[in-house]
Amino acid sequence: MSLRLQSPRGAYIGIACALAGSIAFSAKPVLVKAVYQYGVDTTTLLALRMLFAAPLFALMAWWAGRPAVAFTGREIAGITALGFLGYYLGSLLDLAGLQHISAGFGRLILYLYPTLVLLMSAMFLKQPLRAPQLVSLGLSYAGIALVFSAETRLGDDPGVTVWGAALVFGSAVTYATYLVAGSRLVHKFGSMRFSAYASLIATGFVIAHFLALRPVHALVVAGEVYALVAVLAVFATVLPLWLMAEGLKRIGANQVSLVGCIGPLATLAFAWAFLGEAVTLTQLAGATLVLAGVLLISLKPQAA
Repeated sequence: MSLRLQSPRGAYIGIACALAGSIAFSAKPVLVKAVYQYGVDTTTLLALRMLFAAPLFALMAWWAGRPAVAFTGREIAGITALGFLGYYLGSLLDLAGLQHISAGFGRLILYLYPTLVLLMSAMFLKQPLRAPQLVSLGLSYAGIALVFSAETRLGDDPGVTVWGAALVFGSAVTYATYLVAGSRLVHKFGSMRFSAYASLIATGFVIAHFLALRPVHALVVAGEVYALVAVLAVFATVLPLWLMAEGLKRIGANQVSLVGCIGPLATLAFAWAFLGEAVTLTQLAGATLVLAGVLLISLKPQAA
């Protein structure tokens, strides 16, 4: 739905939700890096995050209400597969990659997902790439290359940086696949309801993964870790999902994408303020190119 069809109050609320959700999401890599400082491994961190978040996902599913149309067996299988891909595998790759690269760089890589959606739509849905979209791709990946060059100069081992970047890029690929493959189900059942169900399913995969690799007592960690994970689960996972769903409902995907461009910049600011990560002119230039590319995709005409 176009922004101009909304009441002014509804549009302002939608923009506020999208803005708050984007900024909240942007804190996730910073909180993850903070937890890693306590020696917690990726598998344990992911399990703790989902255990803290699961009751809130259930509350979000209750808030969304029962779907007007029942799920078919094929749709249940689809949600299960997408929960595995988008919220289990994607989260695992993202958190694993953040062990090796900065929070700001990781967020920028993850933010490439709109360009990947564009490429997947061209490959699998036969949607042609037009000149502005090609320019967008060029800008986005030139920006990532620029930030990558700065990241390798700041790090001790370029190979570690490459590995971390590859893991986070894999997370961006899984999320883009989730969006492309799940678009019909999201449209049918609603963003909030679908996200809540997929996240609860992913929680099952995460706990099974943890129990296969770690003893239960590995969940006993420092009190500071529990505090950080609680903030991560509530304010950087569940709350932004709800806010973004409300934003989508009120102002539509196009405007939410535009407002969401604040996210990577907020991550750079948070990482500088709370982790002491350096912010160089090269990184800012690369981030500007990435955001310009994503904006070019997002500034597409939208039907009334």
